[in-house]
Amino acid sequence: MILPPRGTVIFFILLAVTFPEAVDSLSFSQYKTLVSLSQSLLTRVSNLRSARGDADGSNRARLIAEKLERWQGVGFWGAAWSVGWDYVWNYAWGSDLDYAEIFGVASDLNQLGRMLGELTRSNSDTERASWVAGNYRNALAISKRIFNRLLKVFKKSGALREITETMQREVLEGGLLRDCMELGSNDLKGLIQIFKDLASQYSTSNHSQEL
Repeated sequence: MILPPRGTVIFFILLAVTFPEAVDSLSFSQYKTLVSLSQSLLTRVSNLRSARGDADGSNRARLIAEKLERWQGVGFWGAAWSVGWDYVWNYAWGSDLDYAEIFGVASDLNQLGRMLGELTRSNSDTERASWVAGNYRNALAISKRIFNRLLKVFKKSGALREITETMQREVLEGGLLRDCMELGSNDLKGLIQIFKDLASQYSTSNHSQEL
C-alpha cells in the first residue's frame, strides 16, 4: 500500500483539530516541535526500512519526511485549509461530535504514552527488541481502538475521515507503529505527549464550560 505523503502529514494535526478548544493553545513552538519530531521519526523509519531491504516502505517514509520539511514553511497553509474546511463544514458547531469518543481518545493516548515511556527506558537494542516483542500486540490494540474512536468522531465523508482511514491502514497493516517502536526513539513519545497536552487542555476547557 502506498501512503500519500500529504495525507500522512495532515494526520499530525488531526488530533489537534479533534480538540477544537485546544487549537488556540497550539503555540508556534509546539507546532515547530510537532513537525520537527515527525520529520525526524519518519527519516529514521525510512533508513530502518532501507537497511532491511524494504525499498517501497523506505521511499514512502522518505517522501513523508520531505513533505514535513516543507511544512515548516508556508506549505502548512494549503494542507491545513483542506482539513480546516472539512472541520468547519461538518463539525464546527459540535452537535455531531461524539465527545465520549474524544475523551476515549485522550485516555487511550495516556495509556500509549505510558507504554512508550517504558520503551524509551530500555538500555540496549536487546532490551528494546525484547520489550517490543512482548508489548507490540497491546500497543497495536490501543492504536486500533484510537482509530476506531476517531472514525466514530469523523463519521462524515471528507478529508478528516479519509486521512484517518489512510493512517489506520498504514499503522495497522503497513507496520508503521512497529517500525517506530523498534527505533526506540523519544520522537514518538514526544509526539504523543503533545497530543496528550492538547487533549488535557480540551478536557479542562470543556468541563469548565459545563460548570
